[in-house]
Amino acid sequence: MAKKLRVGILFGGRSGEHEVSLRSAASILDAIDRKKYDIVPIGINKQGKWLNGPDAQNLLGGDTVPQLAATVETSLSIHAAAAGSGASKLDVVFPVLHGTFGEDGTIQGLFELADVAYVGSGVLGSAAGMDKDAMKRMFAASKLPMVKHVTLLRSEWAASKRKCTTQIEAALKYPLFVKPANLGSSVGISKVHDRSELPKAMDEAARFDRKIVIEQGVGGKRGKARELEVAVLGNDNPEASVVGEIVPDREFYDYASKYDATSTSEPQIPAKITKAEAKQIREMAIRAFKACDCSGLARVDFLMDPPSTTGKPAKIYLNEINTMPGFTSISMYPKLWEATGVGYSQLVDRLITLALERHEERKQTNFTIEQE
Repeated sequence: MAKKLRVGILFGGRSGEHEVSLRSAASILDAIDRKKYDIVPIGINKQGKWLNGPDAQNLLGGDTVPQLAATVETSLSIHAAAAGSGASKLDVVFPVLHGTFGEDGTIQGLFELADVAYVGSGVLGSAAGMDKDAMKRMFAASKLPMVKHVTLLRSEWAASKRKCTTQIEAALKYPLFVKPANLGSSVGISKVHDRSELPKAMDEAARFDRKIVIEQGVGGKRGKARELEVAVLGNDNPEASVVGEIVPDREFYDYASKYDATSTSEPQIPAKITKAEAKQIREMAIRAFKACDCSGLARVDFLMDPPSTTGKPAKIYLNEINTMPGFTSISMYPKLWEATGVGYSQLVDRLITLALERHEERKQTNFTIEQE
């Protein structure tokens, strides 16, 4: 009988997407094949404390976790588990962490130092996928179409709001979207219709990051952009799912639209677009995945012009890439693969296999020079 792989499921974290992470992890723990894998839940609470055993389970269940030193593990627990032997050794970690400190390359650096296989992109891909400014620079280098945008620093905005406003308005037309460069789940994002709304939006984005990305809205005053999404799976030879569309119940797909119980936002899978448009979007998704040196998984988001009254083809813009997208059973990433023929449990299997393959491939790299 084949040895069961020991898989660490890492969840929680200090980011504003803590609760989303708990939901994603709960779905994975519910669906993962216990006949193939021994599961080790590892939690991180909002204060950054690492938890295992019953305390990790309590965190997942939303219970209050007592802050006792005896129950808290540090990040070194990953290294100890990776370097262990027999039943104590982790074969692979599935970091179901969204946003800051989980999706931005920081935890991936820890895994690299510990020499443990892990699901998802490496340090560079994770960091680039998290930073909307760096991401756009990589997209531009690959000649991928994007909306016009300006990046400003929080310090620049604090020093001269008038100068920044002039710079923004010289480059872009209203409506605008103002975003913190490093965050997910639409946290800190505002739609700005005119100059009067800009200061509040900039201050809100500045709460969450030192870099602020300001984008020109697609469609302008003609209507809302269509929001399209593709799931990508693989390492060096990634595949793209069918294209899906989100029809938000608000002006755009913000945090409330995604997670509020009262939201009436609806996914349409597959999206109602032409075969040519679907082909173009899937090809762009794979190019974006490669441009940011991603691996494992990513959800790639697009914006499409609203229908034209002139009959001209709608323009398609690459919006962003998410290297650890929401992974609940009803999240777009697994739903897109389900519509493509890959079920949730099978998807988890594929991601673990890809993590192990990437770790084995990395072993071909020499990190020291052998002395003759």
